[in-house]
Amino acid sequence: MSDSFVHLHLHTEYSLLDGAVKIADLMAKVNRCKMPAVAMTDHGNLYGAIDFYKQASKAGVKPIIGSEVYLSPGPMNERKKVPGLPNAHHLTLLAKNAVGYENLVRLVSQAHLDGFYYKPRIDKEALNKYSEGIICLSGCINGEINYWIQQDQLKIAREKLSEYVDIYGKDDFYLEMHDHGMDQQRICNRQLLEFCGEFSLKPVAANDVHFLNRKDHEAHDVLICIGTGKMVLDENRMRYSPEVHFKTAREMRQLFKEVPVACDNTLEIAEKINFDLVLDSTSSERYPEYEVNLASSREDYFRELCEEGLIERYGSERAKNDEELRNRLDYEIGIMERMGFVSYFLITWDFIKWAKDNKIPVGPGRGSAAGSLVAYVLGITDLDPLRYGLIFERFLNPERVSPPDVDVDFCQTRRPEVIEYVRQKYGEKCVSHIITFGTLGAKSVVRDVGRVMGWSYGEADRIAKMIPNELGINLTSARKKNPELKEAIASEPATEQLWEYSTFLEGLTRGVGIHAAGIVIGDCELDVHVPLTRGNENEVVTQYAMKPLTDLGMLKMDFLGLKTLTVIQDAVDIINDNQSNFNISNVPIDDKKTFALLNAGETCGVFQLESGGMVALCKQFGVDRIEDIIALIALYRPGPMELIPDFIDRKKGKKKVEYLHPLLEEVSKETHGILIYQEQVQKAANVLAGYSLGDADLLRRAMGKKDPDEMAKQRTIFVEGCKKFNEIPDKKANGIFDLLEKFAGYGFNKSHSAAYGLISYQTAYLKANYPVEFMSALLSNEINNTDKISVFVEECKSMGIKVLPPDVNKSQLKFSPEYSEEDNIASIRYGLAAIKNVGSAAMNLAVNERDQSGDYSSADDFARRLESRSVNKKILESLTKAGAFDFSGEERASIFSRIDTIISAASLAQKDRVSGQASLFDEDTDYGSSQTNMFNNVEVEFQPWNEDEILAAERELLGFYVTGHPLDSYRSHFSSGNYRRLSELQDLRENKKYSFMGRIAGLEKMFTKKAGKPFAKLNFEEFTGQTEVMVWSEVFVRSTEVLQVGAVIELLGKVELDSRTETKRLTAEKITPINKSTVDSNVHVEESYASNSTVDHNDSLQNKNRKSEINVYLKNGVHDSSDLHKIRDILMAHPGENVVRIQYTTSDGSKVWLKAGPRYLVNDCENLRTELSNWMR
Repeated sequence: MSDSFVHLHLHTEYSLLDGAVKIADLMAKVNRCKMPAVAMTDHGNLYGAIDFYKQASKAGVKPIIGSEVYLSPGPMNERKKVPGLPNAHHLTLLAKNAVGYENLVRLVSQAHLDGFYYKPRIDKEALNKYSEGIICLSGCINGEINYWIQQDQLKIAREKLSEYVDIYGKDDFYLEMHDHGMDQQRICNRQLLEFCGEFSLKPVAANDVHFLNRKDHEAHDVLICIGTGKMVLDENRMRYSPEVHFKTAREMRQLFKEVPVACDNTLEIAEKINFDLVLDSTSSERYPEYEVNLASSREDYFRELCEEGLIERYGSERAKNDEELRNRLDYEIGIMERMGFVSYFLITWDFIKWAKDNKIPVGPGRGSAAGSLVAYVLGITDLDPLRYGLIFERFLNPERVSPPDVDVDFCQTRRPEVIEYVRQKYGEKCVSHIITFGTLGAKSVVRDVGRVMGWSYGEADRIAKMIPNELGINLTSARKKNPELKEAIASEPATEQLWEYSTFLEGLTRGVGIHAAGIVIGDCELDVHVPLTRGNENEVVTQYAMKPLTDLGMLKMDFLGLKTLTVIQDAVDIINDNQSNFNISNVPIDDKKTFALLNAGETCGVFQLESGGMVALCKQFGVDRIEDIIALIALYRPGPMELIPDFIDRKKGKKKVEYLHPLLEEVSKETHGILIYQEQVQKAANVLAGYSLGDADLLRRAMGKKDPDEMAKQRTIFVEGCKKFNEIPDKKANGIFDLLEKFAGYGFNKSHSAAYGLISYQTAYLKANYPVEFMSALLSNEINNTDKISVFVEECKSMGIKVLPPDVNKSQLKFSPEYSEEDNIASIRYGLAAIKNVGSAAMNLAVNERDQSGDYSSADDFARRLESRSVNKKILESLTKAGAFDFSGEERASIFSRIDTIISAASLAQKDRVSGQASLFDEDTDYGSSQTNMFNNVEVEFQPWNEDEILAAERELLGFYVTGHPLDSYRSHFSSGNYRRLSELQDLRENKKYSFMGRIAGLEKMFTKKAGKPFAKLNFEEFTGQTEVMVWSEVFVRSTEVLQVGAVIELLGKVELDSRTETKRLTAEKITPINKSTVDSNVHVEESYASNSTVDHNDSLQNKNRKSEINVYLKNGVHDSSDLHKIRDILMAHPGENVVRIQYTTSDGSKVWLKAGPRYLVNDCENLRTELSNWMR
C-alpha cells in the first residue's frame, strides 16, 4: 500500500462561515502533497460540488463528492426536540458512482425540503432508501456512534452501528477516526477499533479539515466569530482546534502510526470511487419535452404555429408571397430543428401565451431573442426583426452549438403567477428558483473583522473608507493604490492584524440568496440531477448556482419583473375606463408630441431616459424617430459615451459622414457612419469579407474577448475575404479590421436596445398624450416609496397636473384621475394605499364599503362601518394626519384628539350589531358616535396644530406637502437653473461638488469621540426629495449661525458613497443662508396682518356669549342623516360669529343638546333662518 493519504472529511468555503478552504487553493495543496484524490464534505449541502469536480478534474486530482449530513434522532419530519439527545448527529457520506451521486443529491434535497429543524436533517429510513452507491463513514466526534460511546452506552452504540451495517453493508461502512489531541476522541477511537474487530469493519482516518494551513487558525477563528455573531474575546463560544488543517500524508500517518491501516483505507476508498459527471452546456437532453396532444409530430406542430403567427403578424398575402419572409422563417425553423431546440421554443411560447391570455403584461423582448423571426411570429417577442434590421445569428448561431437564451420581462406584480403556472404544468419538483452566493467583499470583510475584534464601527469604517470605490477592487490592489491605507497598515499594529485576517477571509462565501429572475425547468423531478433547498419564503431553490446548472445542461429561463410594464398596463387600463379599445401596441411610432417631449428633456418617469445625464442628452440629440431612442440607449454607457458628440454632430450635419468603404454605408448609414451595435460588426464582416452571419458572430465574440491568437487568425481570414469578395487591398482591409475591432469593444446588442427602446417610446407616448393617466399609473406603482412619490408629485406640478390630497370619500386604492367639470381639468387624487402605515388590505375594505354603502359622513362613521380588526388606532391617526377626513370640516387636531373615543364607540356599535341590539340611534342616522359630521356632544379639549406640524405630518405620511410647501416662496429661486435636484443625486459623479438649494428639515448635533469636535447631521429637503447631509467639524464651526431647523440654505455638497447603504450621499463643503428680502418683507406684512386678525378674533370669542344663538330641532323617526347633511351645507354657507345648538329627541323621548364646533359659527340673518325653517321652532 502506498504511503500517501486522501482527506475524506473536508469543509470548503461552502460550509458557510465555518469552512475556510478555497477550492482552487485546495487543489494546489493536494498536488503539492502528491495526494491522488480529495473529498469535499460540506455541512449538509452540495453547494460547491460542480465547481469542486471541475477544478479537481482540471488539476488531475480525483474528485470525491460527499457531504457531512445531519442525522435526526427520530423521524426527519418530526420538528421537535427529543429530550436528552442533540437535534442532529453528524455522518459522512461519499458518492461512489453515478447512482451514489444521484442518491446523495436526493438525500441532501430531502434534508432541506422535508427535514429542516435548525439544520437540514435526514433519518435512517431515507438513508436506507437511498443507500446504493454510497460509502458511509461513521462521522466525527458528533457522530451517533461516538455520541453513545461518550455516554458510556456501548450497548446502544452497538445497536446503532448494526443499523449502519444493515444499510450499507460491511464493504461500504467505515468507522471514522479523528485525533486532534482531545480526550473524547481517544476514548472513541479505542472503542471504534474494538468495534472493528467485533463487527469485521475497517477503520478510516480523517482530520475534519476546515482550513489549509496551521497558521490560518487565528483567521479561521475570526471567521467562526463572524458566522456565530460572537466576539473574539468572548469566552463562551464555538472554537476549533488548530489541528483541523490540511495535514500532509506524512503528518496523518504519524498521527495514526499505531493504526496505519486507517490511513491505507483512505486510499482504498478513493480507489472505489468511480464515476464521471456528465457536464455538457450545449446539450438539451435534460430539457423537458413539450407534450403535443395531437396526431402530428412536435416539429409539425411547431411549424404550424409559426405559419399561423406569420399570417397574424404580416397578413395572409405577404406571409404566402414575400420571399424574404418565407426564406427567413424556413431558415430559422431549420436551425432550431437541427439543433434540437423545438421543445425549448414551444415551452417559452406556451408560458408567454398563457401570460398574455391572462392579461399579464409581457415585455416586447429582451436581449438577442428579439432578432428571431420565429420568436416574433410566436408572440415570444413583439419587435419585427426585419423592420429593425436585427440578426438571428446574434441569438442562435448555427456555427456555435450553444443553447438559446430567452429572457422575458413580465409585469412585476404578476410575475409569480407565471412561475406558478410553469410549476403546475411541469410539476412542483420539476421547477425551481436558482441559488446565488454572496461573498465577503473587500469593504464588508474589513468591517466584519473589525466588529468581531472589538473595534467600534467608526474605527473599522475608517479603514474600509480607505479602500477605493472601484468595481471588483480587492484588498491587495487597494493597499497598492492608496498610500494612506498602506501607511495605516504599516504604522498601526492593530490595523496590520485586522488587514491580515481580512486578506485571508476576503472572497470566502458568506451566505446564500435567490437569483432575481432565474428559473430551472427539468425533464423530471429536479433532485435527480440537482440538489435542492428552500428559500426564506419556503420556495424551492437549487443548491447549484447559474454556471453549474449551465454546465449540467439544465434548462434555465429568466423570468424578470419589470415595473415599467405594470405602469404601462395600469395607464392603459385607466385610459380604457374612459375610451374603449386603446392598445399600446397599436400606437404610431412617429408621434410628434412624443418626440417633442423627449427633446424638451421632460423624461421623468420615461423608461431608461430619466437620469440626469439622459435628460441632458435628449435635449442635445434632436430625437425625431424611434431609431434615435434605440441609439440613445446603446450609446449612453461607459465607453461608447465618448462617441456621442461625434454622433450628434454627424446627425445634425455639422460633420460630414465618411465611410472607409462604400459597402460600410449599407451597414452604418442608420447610425451616421458610427458602428454602435454588435450586429453592425457582424454585417460588416458579412458584406465586406464574405463571412456567414454565424461566422461573423464568432468574429464579434473574438473581438470582444481580445484573444491575441484568435484575433490574428480572424484578421487573416478577414483580409483574405475582403480581397476575394470585394477586391479590397490588404492595407485598407487591415484598416477596416482595426475599425471593427475598436467598435466591437463598444458595441451594444441592438436587439436588446431596440426592445427596450420600444418600451421607452411607449412610456414617452403615454406621458405626452395621456399625462394624467400615465402619472397616475406611475405614482400608483410607487405606493411604498414616499421619496419617489415626492419626485413624481413635483413632476406633476411642473406638468400643470394638480395632485389632490387623500380623501376617504374620493380616493381609490391607488392614485387615480379625478375630473372636475367646473374647472374642466383633470387632477390626480392621492391613493389611500400610498399613505404610510395604513396598508392596502384595510384601505381596500374601506373603498369597497364606500362603493357599496355610500360616502362616509365623518371619521366616526368611517370607524363605525369598518371592523376594528381592519381599522386600528394607527390607521385612523395616519388618515387624520394625512387629511383624509378634511371633508368633514373638523380640524385634524380635533379628530386626532378623539381617536380613542371614536374607536371605543365604533367597537361598541360593532358589538351591538353582532348581538342584534339596536344602537342608540336607528338605522340610517349616525348619531350613535360621540361626534357626528359636525356636532360634538362631548367637548374634547385639543391643541390646534400649527402649519409646521401639519406640513411635517403630510411630508412623513404622503411623501410631499399638500397644504403648501415650506419653500413655496422660493420656488422661482429653486427653478433658476443654478441648482442640482436631490432627485438626481444617485446619478451624480462621486467625489464631485455640486450646489443645491433647500431647507434644513432636521438637525442632529454630535461630537467626535476622541477629540470632542462638534459636527452635525442634517435632514436636507427641497421640492424633489430629501437626504442626509453630513456637516463635519470645520464646516460646522463656520456655519453655526445658519444651522437652524427651518433655515433655507444654499449647500455646496460633495457626493460620497455611504459605506453602510452603498448609496450616494452629500457631505457639506459650504453652507450659505439664502436671504430673500422681498419674501422677508412679505412675511412681515403677513405676520402683522395675522397678529391683528388674532386680536380681533379673540375679541369676538370673548363677546360671542353675548351674541344670539340658533337652535335647531331634530327628532328620531322624523329626521335622518340627509337632514344633517343639508343643515351642514346651510351653515357652511353663512359663516359668522353666532353659535348653533341642536336638540335631538331620541326614540324614548329623552332630549339631548349638542353644540356645533367653532367651524360652524354662523351669521344670524333672515336668509339663514328661512333656509333652516324646517328644523326651527
